[in-house]
Amino acid sequence: MPPMPKNGGAGLVALRRLRRQTRVSGALHMRTSQPTRRGLLAASLAGFAAGAAGQGCAPGGRGKQLSVVCVGGHPDDPESGCGGTLARYSEAGHKVSIVYLTRGERGIPGKSLDEAARIRTAEAQEACRILKARPVFAGQIDGATELNSGRVADFTKLLAAETPDLVFAQWPLDTHMDHQVAGLLTIRAYYALGGGFRLYFYEVDAGSQTQGYRPTDYIEITAVREKKKSALFAHKSQHGEEIYRRHHELMENFRGREARVTAAEAFVHLYCDTSPAELPLL
Repeated sequence: MPPMPKNGGAGLVALRRLRRQTRVSGALHMRTSQPTRRGLLAASLAGFAAGAAGQGCAPGGRGKQLSVVCVGGHPDDPESGCGGTLARYSEAGHKVSIVYLTRGERGIPGKSLDEAARIRTAEAQEACRILKARPVFAGQIDGATELNSGRVADFTKLLAAETPDLVFAQWPLDTHMDHQVAGLLTIRAYYALGGGFRLYFYEVDAGSQTQGYRPTDYIEITAVREKKKSALFAHKSQHGEEIYRRHHELMENFRGREARVTAAEAFVHLYCDTSPAELPLL
């Protein structure tokens, strides 16, 4: 696991845990004499499958409904890096919210900030409708995001209101400032709230934007890939179909090959002693 900002010790603990034991569903552990990357992947995928079968909470289901939150810098970031995973959680009956740090105000050339915000807000709402997620807008401005005590306090309050069990955020080692801020705000809120939820980071445009990314966990998205694409393509102003073909489809295929499935999304887990270890991924 790559070292996390201001948390090198916890990152090292997580890496040692992964080397000592193969985690299944984040709760059940399977010891191996010689843990390998291949073994970790196989066990993770087995855990995801077990979670999908056992954690469903649709009407009439017996599982606990989880509060799942995904944080992104702009409309289309969460859908790009985490859309398949969010689709799987919502299909399993869990509560899913997407927090957009900005409304993508500078994302449409030739449009004013207000015009672009209106267009991209509508696109985000449509994407959330497809994913059965609730959109939340954090109120910062595209290209001018801030990381200071006031912003941390506001974001922590916003995240606490979601009472999250599981949070996905953008990997903070990214070439885009807004992506960095989205990840770092989430980290600061995570510690301010006592690490009381499980925190995972996702990637976007791996290599060109996301840097130094070494996944710890994978979720297969083969069965929900079309739904993810529909949500991403709802961002028409961002030329979603072209970007998907050039970047995200290749990324999903690559992560799928790593995990021995058709398509997957990859995550980095930030481990903290106070995280609820019994909560499984899908």
